[in-house]
Amino acid sequence: GSSVMNYTPILGWYYKNLNDRTPSWTGVEFLYNFLANNVDVGPFGKIVNYKDITVGDVIFLRNVDNDLYHTLFVNDVKNGEIFVSSHTADSFDRSLFSYPLYKPVFFHIEGVRDY
Repeated sequence: GSSVMNYTPILGWYYKNLNDRTPSWTGVEFLYNFLANNVDVGPFGKIVNYKDITVGDVIFLRNVDNDLYHTLFVNDVKNGEIFVSSHTADSFDRSLFSYPLYKPVFFHIEGVRDY
């Protein structure tokens, strides 16, 4: 369920408090690596095409150096347009097209393991 955490040090996915958490909660590369490679407890997924993005999925943005620099969470899809929420700068229901889109990575959350 929603309270499932993966307590693997450094490369896991857990948040107890501001001083006791994994980098995946604040680092874009760490979150991507965790979601893409997780075979243990917690959320997991895969890269998909733009048209396969659904509510709850994640979009990672790359810069011109091909580095991941920002994470967007999909909160709506209307008539083929994706709307996202993010932090820094705080955004809610913002059109994906309002971001500079250099090689975006569309990432579908397939599920959460709780064993």
